[in-house]
Amino acid sequence: MNRKLNVGAVGIGGIWHGAHVEGWDALSDVKLLGVCDIVESKARNFAAKREIEHVFADYRELLKVKEIDAIDVCTSNRFHSEISVAALEAGKDVFCEKPDAINPAEAQRMADAAKASGRTLMTMRNNRFTPGSVFLKRYADAGSFGDIYTGRCGWIRRRGIPGRGGWFTTKALSGGGPLIDLGVHMIDLATWLMGNPKPVAVVGSIYNKFASAEEISDSAHSAFGEAKKGGTFDVEDLATGFIKFENGASLQIEFSWASNVEEERNFVELRGSKGGCNYVNGDVKLFTEMNGTLCDIHPRLARQKGSSHMAAIAHFADVVLRGATPTIVPADGVHMIKILDAIYESARTGREVRL
Repeated sequence: MNRKLNVGAVGIGGIWHGAHVEGWDALSDVKLLGVCDIVESKARNFAAKREIEHVFADYRELLKVKEIDAIDVCTSNRFHSEISVAALEAGKDVFCEKPDAINPAEAQRMADAAKASGRTLMTMRNNRFTPGSVFLKRYADAGSFGDIYTGRCGWIRRRGIPGRGGWFTTKALSGGGPLIDLGVHMIDLATWLMGNPKPVAVVGSIYNKFASAEEISDSAHSAFGEAKKGGTFDVEDLATGFIKFENGASLQIEFSWASNVEEERNFVELRGSKGGCNYVNGDVKLFTEMNGTLCDIHPRLARQKGSSHMAAIAHFADVVLRGATPTIVPADGVHMIKILDAIYESARTGREVRL
């Protein structure tokens, strides 16, 4: 008989409903056995619809349920590390929404707890699982780009501030604005395609220009979080920066929730000695030369079955249940949070920060 993975979820809010639950629902060898939210009514309402047995307001009570094998952490950023570490120490495997943590020390605590427990720790990196990114990874690993020596990546929105006044825009709970919210996605994708070179230095700037602006939205993503009129907005709404790597490569970055651009887009642009690429909103174009002629190639990518979030969750289940080799490891999170933290420090001091 195939083993079932019994999952408990912590945080029954927007990201749970919008990106996680459908991933678990799609897996026949997974059962949602428990849910938890500090607003207990959210957990109870969800559990009643699903006939879920265990419902709590305190995640510590959820961790006491022996039958639960894995915990899915979907809380505000501040609590990702605390809950993940406690779950790992309780012998649970952990799947955590990004970002891994709000500072490098907490990210390292997670990695250390995973190593000490021998359990699987994986953080959401769904953009590695789109048809375009899977294609580009194979292309890069085959050496078709040659030496990837520089690139650009970003996620820029015209107006798409999530949960204005709530935890998203409160630094103590989120760790920052679009840099930590969106930067995790595209910096991870770019560096993954580049072969995960070791970062050695960063320089960055952050801006807050729309905290008091009239509330306008043209992005579906602004629906995440719970807005609070008159609430806190002490994070950036735009960040730019530059990352240097040990192998000599470099990466320019830009992330915004609000800025006066034509339209929202997320992108990775890489330049290699044999070829380059643009990845824009999931679409891929390659730039190379063949038989003495410059060529632009537009791959006809397969249509994705389900969402990239679903694919990331399926990969976690495959690792836990069947021993698949994880493509997302705790060290990835440590390096990512070190980069983001250093960019914030560079913006504060006006100087380059060495890693």
